[in-house]
Amino acid sequence: MLNPISTAGVALVLFAHVSLCQQTSPSDPAQPGVAQGTEDNNPSPHESKRILFIIPNFKTSPTLQNYEPLSTSEKFKLASQDAFDRGTVALAALFGGRGQLANSNRSFGQGVAGYSQYFAASYGDWLIGDFMTEGVFPTLLHQDPRYFRRSTGSGWSRLGYAMGQIFWTHRDSGGTQFNFSEVLGNSTSVAISNAYYADNRTASNAVSSLSVQLGVDMASNILKEFWPDLERKFRRKHRGETTPK
Repeated sequence: MLNPISTAGVALVLFAHVSLCQQTSPSDPAQPGVAQGTEDNNPSPHESKRILFIIPNFKTSPTLQNYEPLSTSEKFKLASQDAFDRGTVALAALFGGRGQLANSNRSFGQGVAGYSQYFAASYGDWLIGDFMTEGVFPTLLHQDPRYFRRSTGSGWSRLGYAMGQIFWTHRDSGGTQFNFSEVLGNSTSVAISNAYYADNRTASNAVSSLSVQLGVDMASNILKEFWPDLERKFRRKHRGETTPK
């Protein structure tokens, strides 16, 4: 989680673990994102609000069946849940520490005082990004900020779907279109961050920051797609270890 590459790496390792052990579904839905419930056709289980006990999972939906768009207040509630979650605070703490170790913004300085500025700036990045991508732009552009899990199909098709949701999303009125909320929202967040990153106001730094935001969101989508599979595997393993012989 110290950088987008390592975050994506963790997600891909978990994906590989699941895809190698899962059976490929005989049917691959023509409409991406339309989940049909669990493999035994039972209703989808209650959605966990965190992945690995800390990563926010508030905006994940297990299916597109009986789709209902979110209201403006619901979109901003979703943004607030993500922005003020302990997982977001932990992510900001990690990226703040990374920034201080790299001395990426010299004006912040070092020591406790310096770290507090790195942490505040990092948390500001994620907080603003959450509100822009889940509240402001989805409301203005009538797009749905949720991640709709696919759940069926081969592991590789699900991986491609999860990664593609960064650039393609669902409209409130139905159908899909380019994910302007994700790209423009994070771009706006990066532009606002120039106000407190005095040492990094260059085009290259802006592109790098945008890549970090998109990379972390993409890794998050991969984890959200495969987390139920991992939970089932963990539960089966735990039951197998605790069953009396």
